[in-house]
Amino acid sequence: MTLTQPRPLLDVDAELTLRAFDAEADLAEFFQVIEESLDHLRPWMPWVQEHSLARATAFLDSRVERWASGWEFTYAVVLDGAIVGSCGLHRYEDTEAGTLEIGYWLHPSATGRGVATRAARALTDEAFLLPDVDCVEIVHDAANHASGAVPARLGFTDTLRPSDPTAPRAPAETGEDRVWRLSR
Repeated sequence: MTLTQPRPLLDVDAELTLRAFDAEADLAEFFQVIEESLDHLRPWMPWVQEHSLARATAFLDSRVERWASGWEFTYAVVLDGAIVGSCGLHRYEDTEAGTLEIGYWLHPSATGRGVATRAARALTDEAFLLPDVDCVEIVHDAANHASGAVPARLGFTDTLRPSDPTAPRAPAETGEDRVWRLSR
């Protein structure tokens, strides 16, 4: 199977589904999951510093347009019928052609259960169904060992590089990124 874009619904297993966000239907639950996850996310996610209902609304409202643009494919992580986080495939202007980057975050109640690993595996498989994708990357701060465990389990290889000095930084970030890569 070859796709032009990732599918909007990925049934990963009996418990886990990744699905494109529905801005109107998902806003209240998505906002609540972020609210409950703030302390967990704050050390690593710069966007948490500016979290608000207005920003969550704007984020969800932009998902359809970003998906159609081919730049961002963002999914709700749904575990046993409840949203427990977000993940996605992203193209960035400074990323090498043919590369998609995976991003993910989870509510603390969903961590330590293989959810991020299963989601990242599904996103990797989906990315390699796209004919223009040769490589998938996962990038995180070098000190975020929990995020690094996911690509390590999936067979990605890693290197270190300095973080973009102009990018916002979260409190626990060191300024050094760990870049994990897997080629087709």
